[in-house]
Amino acid sequence: MQPKPAMIAGRGRWVNHDNLAGGRPDQPTGDHLPEAPAREAVMLRRLRLFSAAAGLLAALTIVAPAFAQKQGGILRMSTPDSPASMSIHEESTVFAQRPMMGVFNNLVMFDQHAAQASLQSIVPDLATSWSWNEEGTDLTFPLRQGVKWHDGKPFTAADVKCTWDMLTGTQGERLRINPRKSWYRNLDAVTTNGDFEVTFHLKRPQPALLTALASGYSPIYPCHVPPREMRQHPIGTGPFKFIEFKPNEYIKVTRNANYWKPDRPYLDGIEYTIIRSLSTANLAFIAGKFDMTAPYSISIPLLRDINRQTPQAICQVAPGGVNRNLIVNREVPPFDKPELRRAMALSLDRKAFIDIISEGQGDIGGVMQPPPEGLWGMPPDLLKTLPGYDTDVSQNRAQARSIMEKLGYGPTNRLKVKVSTRDLPFFRDPAVILIDQLKDIYIDSELETIDSSIWLPKVMRKDYIVGLNLSGSGPDPDQNLYQLYGCGGDLNYNGFCNLEIDRLVDQQSAEPDQEKRKKLVWEIEHKLAEDGARPIIFYSRGATCWQPHVKGINIMVNSISAGWRMEDVWLEK
Repeated sequence: MQPKPAMIAGRGRWVNHDNLAGGRPDQPTGDHLPEAPAREAVMLRRLRLFSAAAGLLAALTIVAPAFAQKQGGILRMSTPDSPASMSIHEESTVFAQRPMMGVFNNLVMFDQHAAQASLQSIVPDLATSWSWNEEGTDLTFPLRQGVKWHDGKPFTAADVKCTWDMLTGTQGERLRINPRKSWYRNLDAVTTNGDFEVTFHLKRPQPALLTALASGYSPIYPCHVPPREMRQHPIGTGPFKFIEFKPNEYIKVTRNANYWKPDRPYLDGIEYTIIRSLSTANLAFIAGKFDMTAPYSISIPLLRDINRQTPQAICQVAPGGVNRNLIVNREVPPFDKPELRRAMALSLDRKAFIDIISEGQGDIGGVMQPPPEGLWGMPPDLLKTLPGYDTDVSQNRAQARSIMEKLGYGPTNRLKVKVSTRDLPFFRDPAVILIDQLKDIYIDSELETIDSSIWLPKVMRKDYIVGLNLSGSGPDPDQNLYQLYGCGGDLNYNGFCNLEIDRLVDQQSAEPDQEKRKKLVWEIEHKLAEDGARPIIFYSRGATCWQPHVKGINIMVNSISAGWRMEDVWLEK
């Protein structure tokens, strides 16, 4: 049985007790029902017990010497794309973030051994613990002492403040591209108290801020290294040091012998070979050239090849919380007409996408990843009530054609458009199916493939008309809703803006009760579907494979980016 969460949202303090040093537990004053003293007393006793157990467990698992693990060896794996830079804070995809996650540390992170990233699975990293004030607006982190950057300079609270001043654009050098600035729209300021304590001051309560700070996209950057240098030679405090990035060829990292966690990492290094063709990468894995495939990249047909030719390989099929979605530039006529966008949403046969691309291995969902892997998605019976989710596709498309005919389109007057997408198979393949399905509602499309290195700036400046995109869905609603659907959201490519929905997003963000918050999220989902704001097509499932000598791999089911610190992975050979 899992222990009860260490974070309790109440009228009193918001507290976490998971201290890697096994420190003094704080004293929470309430749970979701602060008016019930008896419940508070019971919860307080449980939290005290949990605090002691959590501190001891953390000390044993992280400080104790390794028992069965072996030191040494280079892990060789493939990665399907060449990123524009090595700067996590300036990239929107995992192809820079995954290899660089081990170069950095966060204040807190999702437990690297948990399958599901959640508020309850967050553990300390460069912070040793955290606590909230009574109003739930100040989040304070004591920091680990004695940590060094890879260039030997000491890590201090100033580095944390510099990082969030940079992300919010309030001070210091600005990032060239800042894809996640909207995550911190509720952040008023970050202040320091000496060299080893920081406080995040919020404009209003936001219980799930910790999930943003725990993301693989939220590393601490050094104050003394400018952003331009971090793009090509990042300096971190993590278990691995950056060696080299050669575009379209490889990314290499090596063991940080002075890492602050004793005996970590186990590996001497990791080599990520960039191979755009998934079939070619899989053949290399089958031939023994790689120890591991690119995570979540193996389709079901390719998985059969691996199982047949490399039966000893360990493979896990899992979702990653990533959906394929339809983006439409609302500023370009005739796509500025909501009726036309609704017709496009009604044309989608979601099950056909899943059947064709992954032989049924996928999920139909809304803005948030569907359960059970997704913590915030609508249950199936409620999902069916969303516009366009009726399983009668022919009826949906008849309605879509009627809309198109009222707009002046038909068999002899078809709308012509380009469908833009990234030049990668898991983008191109669904884009081809989308083009075929749009034909049924009098839209003839031409595929336009865009190199990944320029895809993000292109869509951010709305230099497209119709596109097929991949987006993460959390693992918490705050990051997803603000970033993709909020007015001015950094990755809100289609320019959607609805002040009522922004208000609801703020309301769910401040709500401490998870069940009440879910209902608010589902209300937002329904309004987004009614508007046709970035229609979600389907959620993919893909396999990750590794050779039996690779140990310590954990595949998360609701985040493709949160589980790649790699400090606990080792090779038994």
